Amino acid sequence: MTSVRIPDGWPTTEGAARAVQDGLRGRVVLDEPGPPPRTGRVTGVDVAYDDERDLVAAAAVVLDGASLEVVAEATAVGRISFPYVPGLLAFREIPTVLAALDALPCPPGLVVCDGYGLAHPRRFGLASHLGVLTGLPTIGVAKNPFTFTFTAPATPRGSTAPLLAGTEEVGRALRTRDSVKPVFVSVGHRVGLANACAHTLALTPAHRLPETTRRADALCRRALREAVGADSGADQGLPSGPGRTGGRDPLSRLGPPDRP
Repeated sequence: MTSVRIPDGWPTTEGAARAVQDGLRGRVVLDEPGPPPRTGRVTGVDVAYDDERDLVAAAAVVLDGASLEVVAEATAVGRISFPYVPGLLAFREIPTVLAALDALPCPPGLVVCDGYGLAHPRRFGLASHLGVLTGLPTIGVAKNPFTFTFTAPATPRGSTAPLLAGTEEVGRALRTRDSVKPVFVSVGHRVGLANACAHTLALTPAHRLPETTRRADALCRRALREAVGADSGADQGLPSGPGRTGGRDPLSRLGPPDRP
């Protein structure tokens, strides 16, 4: 498990975080289709919190795109890096998620986030933010439609309906199981919306949520339990001040081009 410090210069106010979003949003790539479904590697990322202890744990689980078997996994745990503000949740998660991705022994391929990409009030959710910082193709698969509207898709698996902000399509409601509540798919970075939905269907052979999300959720919860079970943050090696250990400084990713 990698230990993570809050990086120097990380935003601490809503205004500073929104300024970072404004600066990065224009770097989202929307004109690439992304890798074909059922090929290469697909990685799920997810986080779990213990707000009382000021801890966040992140997990990255790499699956083979064809078999959905686990190829690699990594976790990271650190201090919560930003207060809870709707629309700015990425700033609570990004440092620890990046550390988990950095700890993987292999390239992650497509990254699937348990959350939003363009389906975000500022069109820059976690999937887009993570994609721009890493250059990786990313999508968001969320459990609810956030603030957006949709008409229920038809009941068969694979049916879709636009997820709308007014008349703008920001994602799609996708039925992954017959007659079961849909999930909400949006583009993050370097993947088209139709391909994002196709990937989501490939990742949901038996359950409503993608296998990437299910496995990353279980792993980050286990990592959090292990961190909480330690006698104290100091005993676990968890840092409490600025700076970061394990992998690269997340802020160093803001300078280079966003393509690999």
